[in-house]
Amino acid sequence: MRVAINAWFLPQETTGSGQYLTHLLPELSALAPEDEFVLIAAHPSQLATGVPDATHCEAYVVNRDTGEPREHSVDKDGSCRQTRLFQQLSHLSKVWFEQVGFPRACRRLGVDLAHVPYWGSPLFPTVPTVVTVHDLIPLLLPAYRGKPLVRLYTRLVSVSARRAAAVLTDSVASQQDIIRHLRIPPERVYPVLLAADERYRPVEDPEALSAVRARYALPERYFLYLGGFDQRKNVPVILRAYARFRQLAADNPVRLVVAGKLPVQDTPFFPDPRRIAHELHIAEEITFAGWIPEEDKPALYSSALALIFPSRYEGFGLPPLEAMACGTPVIASNRGSLPEVVGEGGLLLAPDDIERLAWAMHRLASSEETRLSLREQALSQAARFSWRKAAQETHAVYETVYRRQL
Repeated sequence: MRVAINAWFLPQETTGSGQYLTHLLPELSALAPEDEFVLIAAHPSQLATGVPDATHCEAYVVNRDTGEPREHSVDKDGSCRQTRLFQQLSHLSKVWFEQVGFPRACRRLGVDLAHVPYWGSPLFPTVPTVVTVHDLIPLLLPAYRGKPLVRLYTRLVSVSARRAAAVLTDSVASQQDIIRHLRIPPERVYPVLLAADERYRPVEDPEALSAVRARYALPERYFLYLGGFDQRKNVPVILRAYARFRQLAADNPVRLVVAGKLPVQDTPFFPDPRRIAHELHIAEEITFAGWIPEEDKPALYSSALALIFPSRYEGFGLPPLEAMACGTPVIASNRGSLPEVVGEGGLLLAPDDIERLAWAMHRLASSEETRLSLREQALSQAARFSWRKAAQETHAVYETVYRRQL
């Protein structure tokens, strides 16, 4: 097969779609060496980093003036050299690329099928198209619907997804959302669960642990939150539950570490946890670690008693899986995909049940036996996920779509 890949998010490894493509492509290339994967981008910078370890890879940039795909050479290290400059990309450029440039390039390059690895497939596909819809957050959560143009874009890609040959999504929970809300037949929606990066393993080297502790001024014993601060992440509930935990365990000095890029402004959509911590009189017991680079996260997880993650909605939920892969138990909400991800590797509860969350913290802080038992279950649960398995299931969908055309 000759498969075209929409490479819009390829260089953006801090986004979910960028991580997804960066991990999936090398595994697909290794799994199916007889196939050709054609990366199609709107701007040379989107191909600047290439795909590590991805062979059988061609790369093209679509010319905005002519609509013609221009081939890019791929260096031995997998990076693509820039050959043409474009104006800074805008939202309109993205829509043009998704709806005109990408499908036109697919036709002219003679590919067998296309894969758009995010919710942005063409309304009029020129070849059979597979689209990955990671979640339906802009459709299901009112606070995330955005301004009129954003809502219009959501309507566009909702209709486009119905015209795709197949829809991939990150969990069974998201599969059911897609079937229900996008009204796509169940036989065309495939759950393909994601995985943590291979770097996420238990860190036991005392020097590595000590270095990360010193870098972020970490306490000896701590619960960890790592993630965003938008409304659905439910961070205020973590702080209120921690305040209640301190009442239950005044003699058990376990601090709370809150990691992630803090909000620039305190708004209802991005409530500032520092303000809430001061209001609850627990600010002195919380370490705000800020943004954490990927290379430091395994040690950060490995040192924590548990990851606290009571999100109200996740299409997949990568931080809990990363934590479990490091042997760290998880206390998470029982909503969305989180029960699928966490399984027996943690404790699940209603996202707004502050009392139960506080008691779960108390249980893990006071019982080494419970922590060790959950640690083993967390490692076992995390081992069920792999990018190789995700690639195998993705390629099986490609083959199904391809055979339908024969």
